[in-house]
Amino acid sequence: MEQKTKVHAVDGKQEILITREFDLPVELVFRAYTEPEIVEQWMGTKVLKMDNRKHGSYQLETTDPKGNKYGFNGTIHEYTPNQKITRTFEFENTPFGVQIEYLEFEAVTDDTSRLKILSVFKTVAQRDQQLQMPFKQGLNMAHDRLQDIVSKLK
Repeated sequence: MEQKTKVHAVDGKQEILITREFDLPVELVFRAYTEPEIVEQWMGTKVLKMDNRKHGSYQLETTDPKGNKYGFNGTIHEYTPNQKITRTFEFENTPFGVQIEYLEFEAVTDDTSRLKILSVFKTVAQRDQQLQMPFKQGLNMAHDRLQDIVSKLK
């Protein structure tokens, strides 16, 4: 089965471009990334903090089946409702370092939208390390859950 979330990485570059088209209006996809109750459902994580505004921040925590906790956090640098979010992303206590994410939300039609995420890593090695994990599969599964969960909000 073809994965709907596309991950594009050019050899030797420090970035990953992620694109996904949703059968959802752009406002609902934006809400899925900014409303804690929805984020928790599709990401399978606990939202500890979500201050969606310029100079705001967020903090998430997930627990694996063995009970190990993993944290994620970042600072929001740009926030335009239903259009874009620019933020940092840090997977705490890992060698990945902080990356910067540029999220762009675009209406394709009244009922469909496109999400583009450009993730920029400090080094090519960090980016390549991320790509060696089951990153693409996990992101596809999460975006599939987003589509299913948020479609019920229509």
